Amino acid sequence: MSKKRNLRQGIAFAGHLSGYLLPHDRKNYNRSYTMNTINKYTGRSLWLAVLLLTSLLTGCFHNNDSSSTVPAVTATSPADNDAAVALNNKVFATFSETMDATTIDTTSFTVIGAGEPALIGSVSLDAASNTASFTPNSNFTAGTLYTATLTSEVRSSAGVALAANYVWSFTSSTTEDNSAPTVSSTYPTDAAIDVALNRSVSANFSEALDPTSVNTSTFTLSDGGAPVSGVVSYSNKVATFNPASNLAASTVYTATLTTAITDLAANPLAADEVWTFTTGDAVAAGPAPINLRTAANFAIMTGTGITSADGSATITGNIGTSGITGASITVACTELPGYEMFTDDATPVAVCVSADKLAASLALADVLTAYTAASAPATPAGVGPFLELGAGTVTAQSLVPGVYTWGGNVTITGEITLDGSANDVWIFQVGGTLDTNQAIILAGGALAKNVFWRVADVVTLGTGAQFKGIVLAKTNVDMITSATIEGLLLAQTAVNLGSTTVVTQPAP
Repeated sequence: MSKKRNLRQGIAFAGHLSGYLLPHDRKNYNRSYTMNTINKYTGRSLWLAVLLLTSLLTGCFHNNDSSSTVPAVTATSPADNDAAVALNNKVFATFSETMDATTIDTTSFTVIGAGEPALIGSVSLDAASNTASFTPNSNFTAGTLYTATLTSEVRSSAGVALAANYVWSFTSSTTEDNSAPTVSSTYPTDAAIDVALNRSVSANFSEALDPTSVNTSTFTLSDGGAPVSGVVSYSNKVATFNPASNLAASTVYTATLTTAITDLAANPLAADEVWTFTTGDAVAAGPAPINLRTAANFAIMTGTGITSADGSATITGNIGTSGITGASITVACTELPGYEMFTDDATPVAVCVSADKLAASLALADVLTAYTAASAPATPAGVGPFLELGAGTVTAQSLVPGVYTWGGNVTITGEITLDGSANDVWIFQVGGTLDTNQAIILAGGALAKNVFWRVADVVTLGTGAQFKGIVLAKTNVDMITSATIEGLLLAQTAVNLGSTTVVTQPAP
């Protein structure tokens, strides 16, 4: 191959990439221009020019090196579209990457109320949690829509900018928040025994927290002698301590949350929260259980109502609906003896209706959160024999703990045995409807509270079904005459109860 041919190909290659060495109209470039260029750039000088151009262009393309990962905002407090945000709250944003603090300031992180100038305040970055905070110098204006913005000037410590401005909004309430946050539940629960050696420790809070206040100094775990090494994280009102290694067997552990933990308005816990639990001697099989938060307090929770065919159902546990009036519940108080109904308006459709107007809306929000958590990426889809089991027709068999996934409808045609210990977990992800009139059998100590059915369409428990587990339904749950469930019915639309159906909330 001749030197001139080499040169010609080099010029063409460079021109194809950028257009810098050839005219802008590459289809109709002038041949004399090309020949002049070849004559001008000869031998090594041409190749040096081509190599230099290639090097410069390479630098312009995205680098696959992890140091060039584009940072993203993973969470905000207040969250996007939050309403009734306290007037004295701070504003937080958590990033996916370690950030350059010098790029996050009052110019690149702003909060502006509708029809108002930008709020004056201070901005800081907590490196430990990758969280930026905006602390206003004064309260929000009552009942005002605020827009928070992080501009693309914000960069990671590797110098990579946000892909675009990140914008979210929230609406202020009419009051300040001067109340201490509280711990609504913990995992494991206080005084729990036989706890699996490979589980994280977590606490659910009554409200959103300052993410920077939740760390290894404020959330600790001890075996009575030395502190346990681990990683502390916070997301969406949940603080989690993930031990660096499995816990020791048959050991009493003490978890502590200190008063240095604060909410978005800087209100601290009223007192240290301390609880203990004792491990068993086994490692749990299957994924981590789904955190139901306040939804765990309800045997039935829905978004559009609960109907009873003829008043003959038996419900052990509270029931509730949100986003619609209490008239959407046609269950009689005699069907849930000793328990209550919860609605947003507390309409006294029955004497057992609770006066608490907030519990139902909080629980329904937690149903949505749990449904998402059971979907992915926190709970990845099943693989191998756990994927598309029976092509959607599941015959009688025993299933080990794990995540089982189907892309479409599932029909269970025979008794299913879930064989495992009290700490093992099963998650069933159904992409369509779920239908069965069969029994789910728990063996080996398996518990209904550790079985989760995430279903994207209608769940039908047919006549004679003896179901087990927590149902997280995208739409309706229909229980046909004499069907029973030991578990929870958490539906984003309605739950319809047939004659003599039985719903029993499992023990915590």
